[in-house]
Amino acid sequence: MILEVLPGRTGGAAENMATDFMMLQRYPREGVARYRPYGWRSPAFTFGYSQKISFIRGQLPAGGPFDLCRRPTGGGLVDHRDDWTYSLVIPRGHPLEEARATQSYRAIHEALAGALAAAGVPVALKPVADAAPAGEPGGPAGVCFERAEIFDVVHSGSGAKIAGGAQKRNKRGLLFQGSVWRPAAGGGPVDWDAFAGDFAGRLAAALGASAEATPWPEFSDEEVDGLAERYSSPEWMEFR
Repeated sequence: MILEVLPGRTGGAAENMATDFMMLQRYPREGVARYRPYGWRSPAFTFGYSQKISFIRGQLPAGGPFDLCRRPTGGGLVDHRDDWTYSLVIPRGHPLEEARATQSYRAIHEALAGALAAAGVPVALKPVADAAPAGEPGGPAGVCFERAEIFDVVHSGSGAKIAGGAQKRNKRGLLFQGSVWRPAAGGGPVDWDAFAGDFAGRLAAALGASAEATPWPEFSDEEVDGLAERYSSPEWMEFR
């Protein structure tokens, strides 16, 4: 099996969400996993598919406006102003795609924690789930980096959450969208380009694959633009 490692790109929030979903839905080579790190064109926040827009608007900090988009995956509100972001697609039929969500989450975060540790960041995986606060208004996970969930990556000294993610499964496979909150890593500076390459190798090992640098796929511009327009529409943003 091959893990295709796509070049990093920077985009707006709706464009990034559309591209991630297109990675799951359309691809010129079937039966391969695919991974991409990416950045943000302007200060951005994304929030989980099931979250209520009224809660999200109440959590945004002063100093906006911000580029805001509902993700196709679940999870909580994520601040992308100083994070390192990536997505991973695992094709249908792969053992991790067929595994329970907690198992795939753990495997991906074990690879991520290994790469962070190799970069000098003291990390651990959160071993147990905590009870959610009663009546949490934001839906699943609330605000992502305020509370670590089971198998999130945390700082082994402070316990602060460093990395989280969210998943979506459909008939094509599994989409995983992940974020590393760089300020929580603390310590010395991290070479994020070297980290990205090391993480790709560890992901490939977790998948039983070999990592292969791959040019950007030739997605249909019309389809990508149409999906990005949908993700930026009030109907998508405010349907909950």
